Amino acid sequence: MALPMLRGCCRVPSTFSFTRLFLSDGIVLNRSNKARLPSSCRAAVAAAVRPYSSDPGGQKQHIKTRVLGIPNPFMVFRTKIYFFLIRAYFDKEFSIEEFTEGAKQAFSHVSGLLSQCKFEALEGLVAEDLIAKLEEKCNLMPSSHKEALSADVDEIMYTTTGDVGIYYDDNGRKFVSILMRFWYLTSARLPEGGLKGTRVFQVSFGSEQKPETKTLLAANYEFQREFTQGVAPDWTITRIEHSRLLD
Repeated sequence: MALPMLRGCCRVPSTFSFTRLFLSDGIVLNRSNKARLPSSCRAAVAAAVRPYSSDPGGQKQHIKTRVLGIPNPFMVFRTKIYFFLIRAYFDKEFSIEEFTEGAKQAFSHVSGLLSQCKFEALEGLVAEDLIAKLEEKCNLMPSSHKEALSADVDEIMYTTTGDVGIYYDDNGRKFVSILMRFWYLTSARLPEGGLKGTRVFQVSFGSEQKPETKTLLAANYEFQREFTQGVAPDWTITRIEHSRLLD
């Protein structure tokens, strides 16, 4: 099975030892260490609001989306250099705009499978060793937290690129990894104040007397592809984090 909109996926065994080709800012992108983005490259999402109203015909109307953030100029410049290198040395047709759209579709699809605990369906989409870890964590989660994992494409409020890496292993195989960060709304009933770093917004459908409360959550998904000659041009997910749900 292939990742939606990302032309399939390749599996990379966790036993590989990757060497960073270019200077890193301290982010370790592997599944043996629990890495986190440093505060310098975190997009400061101060507000993300998508109110709706229903017209007499029952059609939902999109009114406004607003995301306030302060990007790190160094990270933006460094990321652009990596994208240039990918196009110059790996894939001349690579487009971060197309990749981002595909990543959103893949994020929505995989998060939905996680929410339903359909771990077998993740095979071929997510690295095998990561699936086992996700299953272990999900089995310990309450139903409300499992529901909050699922991100509908229409509820993804903001998407941005995190770290980008280019790697070679000891056998000369070439890999590219791209960390994508998503902010999405969920209707799951989560304990108030129970998830640090979340923001709650009221989104009205129809009557203002009965607003629906939604929670804004963040997720990090790392996509990796092998660019060795003769290998299928496929991506796999090698890292998944959901706010305080799956860290």
